Amino acid sequence: MSFHVIGESLNVISTKIGKAMKERDPKPIQEEALFQKEAGVDMIDLNLGPAKKDGHELMPWMVDVIQEVVDDVPIALDTSNIDAIAAALPKCKIPPLINSIMCRPERYEKMLPLAKEHDCEFIALLWGPDGLPRDENERAALCVELIQAANDMGIPNEKIWVDGIVTPVNIQQPQAISLMTFMEMLQDIAPGVKSTCGLSNISNGAPDHLRYIINVTYTIMLNRVGMYSFIADARDQVSMDLAKGKRQDIVDVVHATTDGNPPPMDSLSKELQGYKKTVDVILGNALYSDSWLEV
Repeated sequence: MSFHVIGESLNVISTKIGKAMKERDPKPIQEEALFQKEAGVDMIDLNLGPAKKDGHELMPWMVDVIQEVVDDVPIALDTSNIDAIAAALPKCKIPPLINSIMCRPERYEKMLPLAKEHDCEFIALLWGPDGLPRDENERAALCVELIQAANDMGIPNEKIWVDGIVTPVNIQQPQAISLMTFMEMLQDIAPGVKSTCGLSNISNGAPDHLRYIINVTYTIMLNRVGMYSFIADARDQVSMDLAKGKRQDIVDVVHATTDGNPPPMDSLSKELQGYKKTVDVILGNALYSDSWLEV
């Protein structure tokens, strides 16, 4: 397996990066961009959050700061502030990715023209008027609506990345399966689109020392059903190894367990036993608890 990685760590919620953004200190931002490039990300996500007050000034400044040291890795412009995205688009030396356009008419009617004008790709976020879709069928309906609106504007499927939304497994266990089912439907619904997701959402709320194994396991499960890209942490070495086609041992255990043919526990190392147990939690075969690896 292999996949496209969008580095997630240039994020306003990071204490270090958030402070640098507020103080307009380029050094921590440039260090992070250089680290992500060295780690091998395919794209750098620049997440300002809502950025309601000064996003229209901050986002283009951030693009300039990053491109001073990394000008050969595309940037994903990640904010809910439409003016901030509009101000940053002309600054990008490589066509960026707009992250993201929600499936709400008041959002996509303003944002799709930006993607069309600047000939850039965008993430179609399947967050509708009622919020999170309840199941794969609601995901499909939102997907069709947003992609049809883009197509009507002359934007082809090949410029669209669909984000079906990852939710925490410790709160909404069935949603993990729903997203996988939707991914199996996606190319029939919208041939030629790419796909991505905020992968680390699957482990939100889990203890820090357990988050990586949930993230890695779900990465393998989603990639198998067609997920093209993951917004992920470049510091997670196992995920970066998987992106480059390494760690087939983990892949084999996750696939076999997902298929209902798990290898005997006594044949596995402790590390691989952990991945087998985590598949069962994500599939709902075992209830989530913070001690599932110890059971």
